[in-house]
Amino acid sequence: MIKRLFDLCLACIAFLMLVLPILIVMLFVRLTSKGPILYWSDRVGRDNKIFKMPKFRSMRLDTPALATHLLNNPEQFLTPIGSFLRKSSLDELPQLWSIIKGDMSFVGPRPALFNQDDLVALRTEYGVDKLLPGLTGWAQINGRDELPIPLKVKLDVEYLHKQSFLLDLKIIFLTFLKVLRRDGIQH
Repeated sequence: MIKRLFDLCLACIAFLMLVLPILIVMLFVRLTSKGPILYWSDRVGRDNKIFKMPKFRSMRLDTPALATHLLNNPEQFLTPIGSFLRKSSLDELPQLWSIIKGDMSFVGPRPALFNQDDLVALRTEYGVDKLLPGLTGWAQINGRDELPIPLKVKLDVEYLHKQSFLLDLKIIFLTFLKVLRRDGIQH
């Protein structure tokens, strides 16, 4: 209950503080590529329920619905500002809506794509599926895009067993530092 209240308050404060950058990103997405500003991705949430997670669209409309690391040449699908949005993590800002709505938390395992069966199966096997997915998480600050799935799940399990308010604060702080340094970003 405390985590939900924290998430709700922090998401509302963040949204108010970031309303201008959100509007600017919306404008640039609209001006640099055809299609919707937001991309609504089917993601796996708590108890393996599918929910729609918004991101600022950084990929072209003809991009296959796969995890970026599974694409042969992901750079070919990026919009003109897609690389910048991804490297700066600005594409993630609409996920504040998912936190406010209760589909996500600030901290938890990153939500798997609906078709990442191997990741979903491993998380389910170890009980990670009982956690609310997060904007960031223990695996995110320990490798981000670079982690193989078994290691990602191992870190998710560590978080499952060690989760606390102080650990969440530490993860949020370390995420902020990683985003500023652009650590662990491949695309």
